[in-house]
Amino acid sequence: MKSLKHITFILFALFMLQNCNSGKKDQTAQVYQCPIQCKGSKTYNETGSCPTCKMDLQPIENSSEKAIDDGPISEASIFNLTSTWHTEENESIQLENLKGKTLVMVMIYTSCKAACPRLVADMRNIEAKIPDDKIENIQFIMVSIDPETDTPEKLKAFAIENLMDGAQWTFLQGTESGVREFANVLSVKYKEISPIDFSHSNIISVFDAKGELVHQQEGLGVDNQATIESILKVTP
Repeated sequence: MKSLKHITFILFALFMLQNCNSGKKDQTAQVYQCPIQCKGSKTYNETGSCPTCKMDLQPIENSSEKAIDDGPISEASIFNLTSTWHTEENESIQLENLKGKTLVMVMIYTSCKAACPRLVADMRNIEAKIPDDKIENIQFIMVSIDPETDTPEKLKAFAIENLMDGAQWTFLQGTESGVREFANVLSVKYKEISPIDFSHSNIISVFDAKGELVHQQEGLGVDNQATIESILKVTP
């Protein structure tokens, strides 16, 4: 009997200790981290700015709470567009096939010698500043405004040449009407001024996982801090 009472007491003590520890975990203070992890995994106990890059510190979410918002889309979503595209791998897709990830999109053409190389550099610069644990939930999309010239084979060669052939990069060739429709949605203006040359807007657009526009960066070589912050804000 004494032995049974002793075991009961031990089990009760262990139960109380477990509940106590659980309560302590629930009361753990919020910690913050630089969104581009300038100092690696260094965390901070208070809100503020990163002492290195000056970007606002972001609360670190519990990984079990992270989830991509993959519910119904709104009328403002680009996933309502039904045009068909071909990737650099010659796969046929629609924009809704990209649903579920943050999208960073720009319109270029591979034979461009002026603005496009700088837009490509801007996209690579943005991608390089994204923490490794976010990359898998982001897709960087390069849409050609010259679908007649930029075949999937040419887009593939361009991707390899520019070191943009990783899983996070996608190049798209559409139809003339599909490209024009998409450009209108992004407020991108372009015009063919010769058989091999176009004038065009220089805009990088950020869409959330439901395909809704959340940010645009206009210009070449501009400060991309706001763009990166908008990407990280909508990316789990």
